[in-house]
Amino acid sequence: MNVTTTRKDLMIVNMGPHHPSMHGVLRLILTLDGEDVIDCEPILGYLHRGMEKIAENRTVIQYLPYVTRWDYLATMFTEAITVNGPEQLGNIQVPKRASYIRVIMLELSRIASHLLWLGPFMADIGAQTPFFYIFRERELVYDLFEAATGMRMMHNYFRIGGVAADLPYGWIDKCLDFCDYFLTAVSEYQKLITRNPIFLERVEGVGIIGPEEAINWGLSGPMLRASGIQWDLRKVDHYECYDELDWEIHWQKEGDSLARYLVRIGEMRESIKIIQQALEGIPGGPYENLETRCFARERDPEWNDFEYRFISKKPSPTFELPKQELYVRVEAPKGELGIFLIGDQSGFPWRWKIRPPGFINLQILPQLVKRMKLADIMTILGSIDIIMGEVDR
Repeated sequence: MNVTTTRKDLMIVNMGPHHPSMHGVLRLILTLDGEDVIDCEPILGYLHRGMEKIAENRTVIQYLPYVTRWDYLATMFTEAITVNGPEQLGNIQVPKRASYIRVIMLELSRIASHLLWLGPFMADIGAQTPFFYIFRERELVYDLFEAATGMRMMHNYFRIGGVAADLPYGWIDKCLDFCDYFLTAVSEYQKLITRNPIFLERVEGVGIIGPEEAINWGLSGPMLRASGIQWDLRKVDHYECYDELDWEIHWQKEGDSLARYLVRIGEMRESIKIIQQALEGIPGGPYENLETRCFARERDPEWNDFEYRFISKKPSPTFELPKQELYVRVEAPKGELGIFLIGDQSGFPWRWKIRPPGFINLQILPQLVKRMKLADIMTILGSIDIIMGEVDR
């Protein structure tokens, strides 16, 4: 006679690193009791490329093409932070026109990033249609980038003291047309998604973060604003020319996955508002502070010198970082993207510490998924919005 024993064994499951819902190469070691999540341990580092160490062996100008590989969906922000540091260290003025062009590019990049968050997030929780819609609009953003910078994803467009090239003829009209079209597209998304009962069932009340908790975990960006805290570095730090434009901070107080979705949808509308104002008010003048071209002091080059290591003997313009330390930050689509920079009176930074928003926001994942169902992991992880390129650096 067999006695049925009640099993109390917990099951340990590997989720990722090549699971389609992991958004890259994140690996979660889950401890499950049936469908309930008992514990979750994220394993990072599968996409680590030593970005901070590479920075210490390059001049800022040589390093610029590398930075777009951190968060490869919001590439303009990584470039902005890379030039903002040396600009502040060297007290370099950015011309007004260049500042406006930067704001337009940053906000277009924010839209592209939020779109590629929305599509996979919806696909994760079972809605396939928006995934195809968002690529239609994102393609238009990339067409604008390609017309202005020559590249669709890795632009290498920002420069110390300005931008690499002026906006081409007819670009502003093309961008204004896109803005008008995109507002109708966002309304279409909202009609399709926001009131959908199946969607609401999956996201409402899932992954709730309170305001105090959000601050204690160091969250930033939409994660923080969805918990009822109106904190946006564009308003706080007054960088570029955001102060001259009229826009609002989008926030929600519920702190769940639905609130994070609503904040990002609102931010896309607000970005369009910022772009339209910047396009209409863009001043004339230079697009780059050409004085910064003359950074390199004339000196007698030694045979063992930096410039002589290259066969061409054509020195790249080296910008000497003064012996100071500095922390600069921008409001990236995923949160606060910062760099701690230590200069050493040479062309190379002595230390280049990256503070990626995705890495810090990901910390709270184990706490959010405990005591939830296995299927909710997808919803919670999707609502955090991570890119493993910047998490692993």
